Amino acid sequence: MELAFTSWSGGKDCCQAFYRAVAKGLQVRYLLNMVTEDGERSWSHGIAAKWLKMQAQAMGIPLLQRQTSGANYTAEFKNTLLTLKQEGITAGIFGDIDFEPHREWITKVCAEGGIIPHLPLWGEDQNQILRNFIGLGFKAIVVATRADLLGEEWLGRKVDSEFVADLVPLKNITPCGEAGEYHTLVIDGPLFQKRMEILQTSKVLRNGHWFLEIVAAELKAKGGS
Repeated sequence: MELAFTSWSGGKDCCQAFYRAVAKGLQVRYLLNMVTEDGERSWSHGIAAKWLKMQAQAMGIPLLQRQTSGANYTAEFKNTLLTLKQEGITAGIFGDIDFEPHREWITKVCAEGGIIPHLPLWGEDQNQILRNFIGLGFKAIVVATRADLLGEEWLGRKVDSEFVADLVPLKNITPCGEAGEYHTLVIDGPLFQKRMEILQTSKVLRNGHWFLEIVAAELKAKGGS
């Protein structure tokens, strides 16, 4: 069985990519998450690192968090791949859909790190990807939006059929937020051994983006109250 890591943001697309890769026989050993130099936040979605640790705990998968600056991001990512390669990991799973420059970056760094990249969602219709995510039983909430496109009222919304319907008439919004229009945090689903319950949040405007700051959360048994 091919050993793999999943490039992890905590959001819906990397989660569905992970799910599909496992269904095809890959064995995921680690979730790989790049965080800021101080180790406090994820580079991808600005989520506090501790909540991604809780999410990984809920899934029962080890989380590797690597601290880096923006300038050193590629070098640190590649160094991490080389380390994983030494552990027998030969594949990387990525949730990208249609942003070609990032696919080119993935191909380059994986080649240099001796890793085979897998992009299970690549080239698919975004509306279908979103419907599949919901249909599989995953639960996610919106944790960030571009302030010029989606207001703070979108923060905390569940990714469900109503959410999808409300996105349809909006202009300049890709269904999966592939251009960074919004980001999500998965809190439950088929890959989860426990579910995350968000207990307290606040809303913050930072660098042109609205963020849902999670103040308190806990793990609960699946199906529990």
